[in-house]
Amino acid sequence: MDSRACITGVVLAGGQGRRMGGVDKGLVELGGQSMVSHVLAAIAPQVGQVMINANRRHDDYASLGYPVVPDVVSGSAGPLAGFHAALKASSTPLVLMVPCDTPALPDTLVEVLWATLTDRDVDIVYARDHERAHPAVVLMKRELADDLEQWLISGGRKIDQWYARHPHAACHFDDARAFININTLNDRDAFGQ
Repeated sequence: MDSRACITGVVLAGGQGRRMGGVDKGLVELGGQSMVSHVLAAIAPQVGQVMINANRRHDDYASLGYPVVPDVVSGSAGPLAGFHAALKASSTPLVLMVPCDTPALPDTLVEVLWATLTDRDVDIVYARDHERAHPAVVLMKRELADDLEQWLISGGRKIDQWYARHPHAACHFDDARAFININTLNDRDAFGQ
């Protein structure tokens, strides 16, 4: 099976951007273009289809040329709400989720995650480097959508607790810089140096 064709890549841009003063983080400029544009450029060549999960400024995100899907579950359910929206909107068997504030993702991201998912025979595989885990950079089976919906309805919000319900694995990457999160304007300014 061609790994690229069976994967939808979804950029998670549905957060509230609290640490940036409530701005829509995906649309914050970095090096002359929006952060979400950097992430889209990184993942689009690695997957068969692309979507953006966003809960505001839909027209701005749609102008980037990809479908925009909002969260379905209400009540500030965090990244798992974005995961859920992505799984529900996708038609491919696998879905890659990445945050909109990770502009340096590796061009081997999908290849390495796919290899781990198939070699380890798990449902969920997420990135980690020598410093820490990156659970929101994740490849998972779309069939998990209903279980995630039940988890969210029951009040579950923690990614690691939901992952623990399913066969999952961390996938090691050597380059920690590839997973840098731009959470503040200072982070953004430092990133370009």
